[in-house]
Amino acid sequence: MTLLLGCIADDYTGAGDLANTLVKSGLKTAQLIGKPHCDVNLPEVEALVVALKTRTKPVPAAVEETLSVLQWLQKRGANQFFFKYCSTFDSTTEGNIGPVLDALMERLNCDFTIACPAFPATGRTVYQGHLFVHNELLSNSPMRNHPLTPMTESNLVCLLSKQTRHEVGLISTAIVEQRPETILTAMSELQESGVRIAIVDALNDHHLMNIGAACKNLKLITGSSGAALGLANNFLTQFDIKSSKAPSKISCVTG
Repeated sequence: MTLLLGCIADDYTGAGDLANTLVKSGLKTAQLIGKPHCDVNLPEVEALVVALKTRTKPVPAAVEETLSVLQWLQKRGANQFFFKYCSTFDSTTEGNIGPVLDALMERLNCDFTIACPAFPATGRTVYQGHLFVHNELLSNSPMRNHPLTPMTESNLVCLLSKQTRHEVGLISTAIVEQRPETILTAMSELQESGVRIAIVDALNDHHLMNIGAACKNLKLITGSSGAALGLANNFLTQFDIKSSKAPSKISCVTG
């Protein structure tokens, strides 16, 4: 069985959410807890989710640990990679989302990716680049007073621009409401203008499905577990995978 999707999550709970999303979408998925050992005995799966605890680590440590797992996933033949962070974009002005994203792009020789923390099922949506928690802007939500990652900025284009060395742009709701091809066109136009990371609006699961389809050929995708909702269909179609009625998730503690 070919490993199709390699995922790195910056915390354990979010990794479980992502694995659950992939399982429900039809991919055989395993979740590994902690940095994998080289000799870990893996089941035959189509997606691997590695759960780290890098969200609030010092930036150099978070980058080093993430790149180590990326290399491990590359050796196992993953075709596409997903960097999973919280749907409330938990980070400070310095990171860790932006620096880790930069490091992944450099290592993968990737010149364009998206950032989509939206997870409508849990009330997290992105509109005009602003992150909402239910009906409140992120900066007005209880996350404003988080002891480790106080979120006082709701404009994700502004927030991520402070963390990354790349130019950040926006793919708006008016675009994601249309077809995946429209999103692809917007991606190409942003890339041609020098943008390397696009914040992508999403208000519902239909938007996430469109976004997932548009990301079929991206080497790296980043976001919440909701952003992975539409990815499985790409693999199910491309590789003629028969979606199981009861796909399984296997958890394995590795470190």
